[in-house]
Amino acid sequence: MSYNSINTRSRDESKGAQFRVSVVGLGYVGLPLAVGFDRAGHEVRGYDISQSTVDRLQRGVDPTKDVGDRPIQESDITFGTDPSLIDGADFVVVTVPTPITDENDPNLDFVEAAAETVGQHMTADTIVVLESTVFPGATREVFAPTIEKASGFTLGQEFSVGYSPERLVPGDDKHSLEKVVKIVSGYDDETLAELVKLYESIVDAGVHKAASLEVAEAAKCIENVQRDVNIALINELSVACDRLGIDSNAVLEAAGTKWNFHDYRPGLVGGHCIPVDPFFFIYQSKKNGFDPELIETARDVNEYMPKHVAKKTVKGLNQAGKVLKESRVLVLGLTYKPNVEDIRTSAIDGTIEHLEEYDIEVVGHDPYARDDALRGEFEIEVASELTFEEYDAVILGAGHDEYDEIDFEELTSELAGEPVVIDTEGAFEREARDFDVYYDRI
Repeated sequence: MSYNSINTRSRDESKGAQFRVSVVGLGYVGLPLAVGFDRAGHEVRGYDISQSTVDRLQRGVDPTKDVGDRPIQESDITFGTDPSLIDGADFVVVTVPTPITDENDPNLDFVEAAAETVGQHMTADTIVVLESTVFPGATREVFAPTIEKASGFTLGQEFSVGYSPERLVPGDDKHSLEKVVKIVSGYDDETLAELVKLYESIVDAGVHKAASLEVAEAAKCIENVQRDVNIALINELSVACDRLGIDSNAVLEAAGTKWNFHDYRPGLVGGHCIPVDPFFFIYQSKKNGFDPELIETARDVNEYMPKHVAKKTVKGLNQAGKVLKESRVLVLGLTYKPNVEDIRTSAIDGTIEHLEEYDIEVVGHDPYARDDALRGEFEIEVASELTFEEYDAVILGAGHDEYDEIDFEELTSELAGEPVVIDTEGAFEREARDFDVYYDRI
């Protein structure tokens, strides 16, 4: 397959454009890519099925709050819900969600739907690259065949595919798109070479050429499997130390004085990557006859932690002499991590559910997420103003920067009766030593 036609027809000297790039999916992954390609001088079209998302982008408003309004306003990106924006693109970059089912199996419905749309609208000599997390083999076995069926084109002759896993961390400016090495893979060497050119134009940290599509797919899963396993080890140690009456964080501080000790801390594991990606690897591994028991156990440990936080809260309320059915608990920070507004797959939801099993009233507060979204997701009362009066306990979930300004003395004095504070981030640990308060962390 020759891609000389791509290079020729994509040149637009009047605009300085190098390639025509269509980005399918304009969320936390797709939007930064679209802005990056635009800054590099490419002609960029952004396609999304959400009219509300596109309306905000056309007004110059960043719906993710991660890129910022100004880069969108200063860009030449064409945003729309019309799939004809895919027509004539040299590269189509697909960045749609890949959730898991209730049985923890990969759900590739969005990937297949996007592939079908791309196939119906792309022209010959297009390279379609998938950035969504998938199990090893999915690009070749699911994504490409769906495009073939929808387009009538043949892979390797009239179009090609690549896989380049996203590595963005929302809210983390130190590891933005251009600062993190990009893994790139292609159906063949020619495709890989073209994709390297494309991604090198936006990633200052450089590009890593993966040996195959499957290597790149597996690498994405393993990145988060490793983190999941390491966090699970520390979480399990935390629970064990708690049963032994030992301060696990003091243990970690002592152990951390050795030069080769890895610095992980116990905590809730939420988001769209660490709690999800291991299941993609588990699924494909089991299909091929091997049960990755360590990876599965790590998931079990981390999924237990929300219940562990709830148990600590119940223990604190009991020791403070509170009647559980009459207790009100304020949860600070409901998003899946600090300083982002995304509440999907937030682990604190499990803590809330376990507290409600004791008929404890739970109220939430979060300065990042919208109150109506919080009510819909967690089905609890949401406090618009931050006050600690008429609450029996406080749980710090996501440690947003705004909570650093909390006066701990004011917090403890306003709580009813003996104050109870459960801290999943360790943000109040130092202050708690100076006050008569039931304080615990994980």
